[in-house]
Amino acid sequence: MWRYLIPLGLFIVLVVFLSIGLKLDPRDVPSPLIDKPAPAFSLPELDKPQQHVSPANMKGKVWLLNVWASWCVSCRAEHPVLNALAQTGEVTLIGLNYKDTLTDAKQWLQQRGNPYSVIAFDQDGRVGIDWGVYGVPETFVIDKQGMIRYKHTGPVTRQALKDIILPLVRELKKEPA
Repeated sequence: MWRYLIPLGLFIVLVVFLSIGLKLDPRDVPSPLIDKPAPAFSLPELDKPQQHVSPANMKGKVWLLNVWASWCVSCRAEHPVLNALAQTGEVTLIGLNYKDTLTDAKQWLQQRGNPYSVIAFDQDGRVGIDWGVYGVPETFVIDKQGMIRYKHTGPVTRQALKDIILPLVRELKKEPA
């Protein structure tokens, strides 16, 4: 009798763990960078390669870093949301073009509009790796001290802006620099 109860018990435990796992959102991977300084970088601007983009230039401001690429299908879904966000002027949006070609990235922006204040060109993806990017799009909220406060994995939606990102941005803007 015990010989059958032990495998049955193990099977039940396995089913419970599996059912819990199925309810989790695979995109909701916590970032180890939350509440840590934003990784430093200096990359050429997409439109002006002789100039460089760095998080150090944003000290004292609350800003978003949006990691995107022209080959990214999900980036197409979020792009109208980012264009609308940029028109509000509520927060500075910095782009990190990830593992792309200069020509494709520029053409993509010409076709869809450019919501970014400035775009860093990360052709080989090394900066993306430093930021813990494992897929695009990803969006980070950075506070006035240069600390990462939130990471949104996947396309930014109007709902995510309304419920999570913009309330956080507004709260962070109230904090002293």
